Amino acid sequence: MRAREPDEQGYVERDGVKVAYESFGQGGTTVLFPPVDTIVDSRVWKGQVPYLAQHFRVVTVDPRGNGRSDRPMDPAAYDDDVQVADGIAVLDHLGIDRAILVGICNSAWLALIAASMHPDRVAGVVAVAPYARDETPPLPYRWAAAERFDEELPAYDGWSKYNRHHWLDDWPDFAGFFFGQLTCEPHSTKVWEDAVEYALGTTGEIMLAARAASEYAATPEDGLQVLRGVSCPVLVISGTDDRCQPVGRFETVARETGAEHLVLEGAGHLPMARYPVVVNRAVKRFVDRVTGADAPPRRASAGGRRPRALYLSSPIGLGHVRRDLAIAEAMREQRPDLEIQWLTQSPVADFLEELGEVVHPASRLLASESGHFEAESGEHDLHAFQAVRRMDEVLVNNFMVFDDLVERESFDLWLGDEAWDLDHFLHEHPDLKRAPFVWMTDFVGWVPMADGGEREAYLTADYNAEMVEHVARYPRLRDRSVFVGDPGDVVDLPLGPGLPGIREWTEQHFDFAGYVMGQRPDPSHSEELRQRLGYADDEVVCVVSVGGSGVGKPLLRRVVASYDEARSSVPGLRMVVVAGPRIDPASLGAPPGVEVHGFLPDLDLHHAACDVAIVQGGLSTTMELTAAGRPFLYFPLGHHFEQQVHVRHRLDRHRAGRAMDYRDADPGRIADELAAVLKTPTDYLPVPTDGAAKAARMVLELL
Repeated sequence: MRAREPDEQGYVERDGVKVAYESFGQGGTTVLFPPVDTIVDSRVWKGQVPYLAQHFRVVTVDPRGNGRSDRPMDPAAYDDDVQVADGIAVLDHLGIDRAILVGICNSAWLALIAASMHPDRVAGVVAVAPYARDETPPLPYRWAAAERFDEELPAYDGWSKYNRHHWLDDWPDFAGFFFGQLTCEPHSTKVWEDAVEYALGTTGEIMLAARAASEYAATPEDGLQVLRGVSCPVLVISGTDDRCQPVGRFETVARETGAEHLVLEGAGHLPMARYPVVVNRAVKRFVDRVTGADAPPRRASAGGRRPRALYLSSPIGLGHVRRDLAIAEAMREQRPDLEIQWLTQSPVADFLEELGEVVHPASRLLASESGHFEAESGEHDLHAFQAVRRMDEVLVNNFMVFDDLVERESFDLWLGDEAWDLDHFLHEHPDLKRAPFVWMTDFVGWVPMADGGEREAYLTADYNAEMVEHVARYPRLRDRSVFVGDPGDVVDLPLGPGLPGIREWTEQHFDFAGYVMGQRPDPSHSEELRQRLGYADDEVVCVVSVGGSGVGKPLLRRVVASYDEARSSVPGLRMVVVAGPRIDPASLGAPPGVEVHGFLPDLDLHHAACDVAIVQGGLSTTMELTAAGRPFLYFPLGHHFEQQVHVRHRLDRHRAGRAMDYRDADPGRIADELAAVLKTPTDYLPVPTDGAAKAARMVLELL
């Protein structure tokens, strides 16, 4: 799922070639991303577009030969002047008189040509790792490969893959090699995968046509004339480890245009993908300077006001918010003067607002994480690790929302409950930390699924290694790390080859709050609670729920299909199905006798009052049932490493629940297991009741 869908998309047609564009956002200032190099498409800017579109109108253009644009085979169709004219034609089509252009490599060069040729249309240029026609020699290995580009070689290894014959014979192999060179920074696996995917949108034949156009390009003297003709402000952004363009070209562009030059230490050729936050901040500030926009108002000082905490609660499901509310209430009991504001999104934001909590207005700018996970899911299957990886543009956008907010407003404490974007990007850019930061989670360590093979084992280990390195490099960036549980709740598995074990590392770097729950009903008042909820003494109440996302719909449909068989073996069975806020109850096809509810804000009370439950494998719901001593069946989502490994380990430790495999659980099997679990006495490990108070004390020590 994209972090933001375009408000408008279409084509301009020039000389029979359709060139695709997309437009995002509104506003008097336009940021145009002109056609990028044919080897990629405009998705290369996915880390920038959603954020910038909150402030400006943003327009992207797919290059000829890739994306949604046509793929002409005539080299003349890829001439620089032709592609510059494509960008201007898009502006004309959209009725935009003037724009700030942002380009990478060859498209940065196109932006500079446009600024020189059309000074009335270009207000400024951001040139990321810019190509330029100057006297700077190419990088030696690229020069050597280019010299033999047309030769048929006995083998194609390393940079010899930069070859006409190899492009035609095995374009995917070249794309993988090429972007492996360009994504040279550690832990860049996702950037590499994206770039290769974009490259597979074109072919070796098309790339040969585009390359042929460059053979008739301007001389270095012509290139210098272009640069000296640029009169608008220019910002150059480049890395010190660029393996595509020589540093001399960046220096030429900066010198000849009088540009500001932002040099990123250790960055490769795609800094907007590997380091999107620093690029986003630089582009936003450049556009503001060029347009004369007001600087952000100064953050209010802490003097003379109540202490303020900004609480980031994960919106994936509703489990996190129940424990977060319990901690927030305990914090306010211990510090009555504390003001708490929430930065979160639906369905959590809706739930909090119903309770009278203050959800910050900036929350409306957050891209939907729940929606992303639902889009990634199959039939009771969600590859959680890969879904998080593919959520990268959502996480970039949401961190930028946070960063804008804390630049405008002052908070005395940041508390993030599995706010992955906040933790990751603060470690990547520790200079952006402006307040004490508490990191909270109920699991540690990415775990590969068995059928993911060596590749997934490598990727999870790489992600774990990055986490370990982050914490080792900046051990005090997390002012407090709180694990929601006990040491025994942490799986005793390796983080990866050469890395410590998960439990060992967690015990070294976390404080343990014990499990955190909201207010628990008094077991001695269970009859009163059942009466209040409308459950009769002679009924066997089975509550079926799947949390706050839409991922659980297939499980709900299968469980309701088991009702007729189940009631024949469970006299007095009353099945109560809770669809949650994102599933239409009418879509479940419930038979007569099954009552279906939408969102129930007091679902935890129903779990405490029921006789048995059937649930997904989420930690919050299963631990509510464990604390209440209720028998239950739980169905971990397929490929969901947290539910399959971390949650199952914790439930096994508590001797709670009966794990079920959705793949072989037909309605008859569900009915049989439901009857069997009702007959099995529970002997669960007790769940302590002071987790929220302990967590609150840990947090408040930082104020």
